[in-house]
Amino acid sequence: MDNTRYDYSAIVERPPLRWPNSARVAVWVILNVEHFHIDRPGTAIRPASVNQVPDVYNIGWRDYGLRVGFWRLTQILDKYGVRATVALNAEVCDRYPAVVQAGVQRGWEFMGHGLTNSRPLYGMEEPEERETIERTLERIAAATGQRPRGWLGPSLAETLRTPDLLAAAGVEYVADWCADDQPFPLHVQGGTLYSVPYTIELNDIPMVLQHHYSGEQMYAAIRDQFDVLYHEGAQSGRVMAIALHPFITGVPYRAKHFDQALGYVAGHRHVWLATGAEILDAYKAQAAAR
Repeated sequence: MDNTRYDYSAIVERPPLRWPNSARVAVWVILNVEHFHIDRPGTAIRPASVNQVPDVYNIGWRDYGLRVGFWRLTQILDKYGVRATVALNAEVCDRYPAVVQAGVQRGWEFMGHGLTNSRPLYGMEEPEERETIERTLERIAAATGQRPRGWLGPSLAETLRTPDLLAAAGVEYVADWCADDQPFPLHVQGGTLYSVPYTIELNDIPMVLQHHYSGEQMYAAIRDQFDVLYHEGAQSGRVMAIALHPFITGVPYRAKHFDQALGYVAGHRHVWLATGAEILDAYKAQAAAR
């Protein structure tokens, strides 16, 4: 079937998009804070052992992220005054409450990321998917004091009905559709839902686990992506997402280069360090005025 979730739109044919304070680029940093079940496969640096129970090699590697890497990245974000948007598995609220509280204290945004990264939405029957979405939103709201306005599916996976269920649950934006450098509306059965640009390019899982980037190459990718968007943003605003996992970029020799990259981005005058919801609100305000 054809994609009926959104209309085609050439970016060169749209009215100019303007960000607050004359910014050319809205930059949001997304921390994927996740919980994996010990008896199921998960993100792996050594795929050969994923079917072992327990997969000690990969479990320990992932656990490093919330025991150490998250706190290292937190210090870097604090250094540049960046409020992260956290893609949060709801089970983290019970398993790692100190991590959630650290984000609450900093005024970070939390968006729904399923109950666990061990169970994506894809393949679920409708009642289970609807319950998973609602339980995720309710648990995060109880732990953070804010019901998520955004959603990122575990592994960016959806069913054909996911956007409709998200809109029905009151979610305002989804980051699964990496199809643009600006937000855009999605077609849903009821209510409204928008796509806010996420990234599978400036995302440390493909950069490191698939393309085997060094820390220096990650820095160069972030810098070069920003340079192009900053140039284009002089005509019409752009969105740049940086997607991180604490067990990857939180490792010391990568964190060093992320620090340098974020310093490069933050050092430009016409940049807006924002959250996903802030980007959505600015976009909707302009769309309503047209």
